[in-house]
Amino acid sequence: MALNENRGGLCVEDKLKAAVALRNAGKAEEAKMMLFELYEQNAGDAELLYQLAWTHDVLGLERVAVPFYEKSLALGLPSEQRVGALLGLGSTYRTLGEYEKSKGLLMQAVQEYPENKEFPAFLAMTLHNLGEHSQAMELLLKLLAETSADEGIRSYSKAISYYSDKLEQVWD
Repeated sequence: MALNENRGGLCVEDKLKAAVALRNAGKAEEAKMMLFELYEQNAGDAELLYQLAWTHDVLGLERVAVPFYEKSLALGLPSEQRVGALLGLGSTYRTLGEYEKSKGLLMQAVQEYPENKEFPAFLAMTLHNLGEHSQAMELLLKLLAETSADEGIRSYSKAISYYSDKLEQVWD
């Protein structure tokens, strides 16, 4: 069944939107129940799987969220949702201690979506967890130099960027 097909009352797409609205309103448990009702009839829908993953994450059920994220990505999502699923899954892997999986996925996301600054920030957290502190600091310093609106940071952004990969270097 396609997501826009009617089945008495609200169409599935409208039910999905209503579930997302519930989650956004702080009613994640109600959203989860509504999403599982939809899942019974639409288990192969990538968007629905992504919303189920996200809702489980909100509820602190990261391990349950992972297979929903993985399957949604495998089925294919539109770019905006793919960005969210990659970030959600990469971050969830990190919180579960699956640092190498997190690193690989977030590095892929950085390559795929270089304009999305959230990916290097989350990758830096994973690199920290892996003990790759210099690389984590480099990412964060470059991100700070590129995105800060702070006048002081902006005035030194070239220096911050320059030193970002030279933190261990000592000049004579």
